[in-house]
Amino acid sequence: MRPIVRYILFCVGLMLLQFVEAQQQSSIEKIDWSARVRPLEKDHYLLDSAYNIWCGSVVEAGPQKFYMVYSRWPKSKGHEAWITHSELALAVSEKPAGPYRHVKVIIPARGSAYWDGICTHNPVFLYHKQKFYLVYMGATGPTPEKPVVPYSQEWYVYRNSQRIGMATADHPEGPWTRFDQPILSTGDSTAPDAMMVSNPAIAIRDNDSVVMVYKQVEKNGTFRGGRVRFGVAFAASLMGPFQKHPDPVFQSKDTADAKKWMLAEDPFIWFQENEYYAVVRDVTGRFTGEKGLAIFSSPDAMHWDPSPNPKFLPLKVSWSDGRILDDKLERPWLLFRNGKPAYLFGSMGIDKRKHSMNICLEIK
Repeated sequence: MRPIVRYILFCVGLMLLQFVEAQQQSSIEKIDWSARVRPLEKDHYLLDSAYNIWCGSVVEAGPQKFYMVYSRWPKSKGHEAWITHSELALAVSEKPAGPYRHVKVIIPARGSAYWDGICTHNPVFLYHKQKFYLVYMGATGPTPEKPVVPYSQEWYVYRNSQRIGMATADHPEGPWTRFDQPILSTGDSTAPDAMMVSNPAIAIRDNDSVVMVYKQVEKNGTFRGGRVRFGVAFAASLMGPFQKHPDPVFQSKDTADAKKWMLAEDPFIWFQENEYYAVVRDVTGRFTGEKGLAIFSSPDAMHWDPSPNPKFLPLKVSWSDGRILDDKLERPWLLFRNGKPAYLFGSMGIDKRKHSMNICLEIK
């Protein structure tokens, strides 16, 4: 082989190597996501003058057809009435970022005899193998005849009844078939989830196996309960059964944080590039330096670490004209386009949570 040919092949090989290294450096966990999430644009939100709106979960269900399942409850009841009056509703849009239009209520209250008879909340909306799934939190208790005082003993009766269940349908508009029993309930009296389970997040692998990350509250002899942490459970399919891992996830390595009430909340999880990823609310600022959204990664869904660029979204969110919204973003949900996170949905209070809405931020 002539020297000039060898040199050309060497140069081509070097360029290919540099290209591969560049691709590796731009993997999910290496990206500075906080620099890519754009401000809130006009019409990129779901708002209803009569209802508080929360927990937007979005899937693409056909050409120019995007459906959002969301929680809503009467604005007149106050923000903390989610636990006694929330119901799951459906909205639709021709564009991924919206605007979204209310279609109908799909998972309403159905009576105290059921585990989800009083409240349905925290939806995870999934489209898998030509079928639609809703994994959601349900709560029950006596039908409230008058407003329940937030954080009173009576309020905690409903809050502590939270369990995680499922409904299925062939179309987002239904009919929806609800399960009469939860798919995930509490553990024994000493377990980290002895008091309640809620806030499910779901990741599905190519082999149909499922990981569920969920909120758990331990018992400590009070109505409020003890520490709030997140557990993880595994199943061979969405239909379960789910096997719990004994240790909480999204933990801090600082021993002083072990006694803190809550470190992380509201996970959204997915599986990509042979790795699990999660966007969670950084409750204390431990992982990112401020109380915004953090991104974690894990090889097995049991051991999670903040990514090298852990900040996914700052605490303060602004409109495109520079105005700052007066609340933090909660309940993050990512909508993917071409295998990449393209839109960040989340819940946002208005006027110190006298009202609330779901918003959508584009990711460049």
